Amino acid sequence: MPDLHCRPADACTAQATVNAVQLRYTLSANTSMLFELSTRIASTVFPLIAIVLAGVLYARKYKPDFRVPNSINMDVFLPALLFSILVGGDFQVQAMGSLAMATAAIIAASGLIAWGIARLIGWPLTAFVPPMMFRNSGNVGLPLAVFAFGEQALPAATVVFVVENTLHFTLGARMLNPGAKLLQVLKTPVVWVSLLALAFNFCELSPPTLVMTPLRMLGEVSIPLMVFGLGVRLHNADLREWRIGLGVGIAAPCVGLLCFMIMRPWLDLPPLQMVALLAYAALPPAVLNFMLAEKFRQYPAKMASIVALSHLVALISLPLMLAWALVYIIPHS
Repeated sequence: MPDLHCRPADACTAQATVNAVQLRYTLSANTSMLFELSTRIASTVFPLIAIVLAGVLYARKYKPDFRVPNSINMDVFLPALLFSILVGGDFQVQAMGSLAMATAAIIAASGLIAWGIARLIGWPLTAFVPPMMFRNSGNVGLPLAVFAFGEQALPAATVVFVVENTLHFTLGARMLNPGAKLLQVLKTPVVWVSLLALAFNFCELSPPTLVMTPLRMLGEVSIPLMVFGLGVRLHNADLREWRIGLGVGIAAPCVGLLCFMIMRPWLDLPPLQMVALLAYAALPPAVLNFMLAEKFRQYPAKMASIVALSHLVALISLPLMLAWALVYIIPHS
């Protein structure tokens, strides 16, 4: 009668074969996932780098005065983009309230931590604290959302931008100049157009297509012009104050991500809103920090170095943030 039981040696050989097959499958799956992840990150970051580089090369050759195009973008193209997003499509104000409060919380928490670091190191508060709070949710945040996660991520990124921009023009301006008037802030097109669009959305009012179509066309100019203009500004940046520039460039995403990780267990946000909040935490300081520092004469040379070097550091921090989002947040959607 044949022995139906495997001998110990046969059992070990069979188990070893199974383990080898499982290991090969796991390595193949991990390699495929890593390749897909790397491709996704590269396809997101490369367009931004390419357009910024185009702006740098253009500025190097032609030395343009880009203040007029930037002003037109801030006064016309960007408000048109915000209005078309906040009023059109499936955007719901009520669904974004938690994201808006979480964004404000990260800004406030980053400011408190930055204040403590500045006092400890001895750096000027008005040069160190604002760029740690107010990040580049416009020039980098909006394009990053589109390139990384598609048009469906743009409403959440827009809410983050509106909150950051409103606080920057109000609280941020007051930090640099305690005499800044709130009425002047409300006259800024980005602010009042955003408030008007939110009112339209809350009241469920929708302008006719005859109005929305040209607004969308104007808004489509905004994002590429933002990124190109960032390249022009980076070419003209003053790097003499490189120590504080590099310090903020490293500290800003670290502090922002620390605040995000502390808050995350208490956040109940949909995946795309969670990603928008995570992206904001990792973004470099906003270019507006330099513009306000120059306007109020609060260490403009330091702020120029901070903005320029922080965006170079972002070439490392943003891909890491994207990898985190693609692996741990988006798969749960």
